[in-house]
Amino acid sequence: MKRPPKTPYSIPALEATEYAQENGMFYEFHKACYEALWDDGKDLEQMDVLESIAKECGLDWSEMKERLESRYYQAVTMEQYMQGRRLGFNGIPGFIIGNGAFTGAAPYETFKMAAERALSEGHTVTP
Repeated sequence: MKRPPKTPYSIPALEATEYAQENGMFYEFHKACYEALWDDGKDLEQMDVLESIAKECGLDWSEMKERLESRYYQAVTMEQYMQGRRLGFNGIPGFIIGNGAFTGAAPYETFKMAAERALSEGHTVTP
């Protein structure tokens, strides 16, 4: 995992993820965005990057692009943002695992420890 050269304006990627979820490709699209940002240093703010990821996942780019340009998902992403603020998150990504929560990119070991703690407390851990 390497830090990208700049922090992207993530709203376009978040809205594109809503489109992917509606089309049954949430996990595939989310994973591809994560890898594009953290492995390849790509800027998720750029439409050509989102186009490439959408096509890689088998999503209809022309429909997705239309939705992004019209801000079709603005209300849902804003509500998710406000919910995160109410929960105390101050950055993206934000994670809730069991009774714990944290923001920002974290190494694998952080997730592993949080999941192990949640499981030991009797929580169910799902992706």
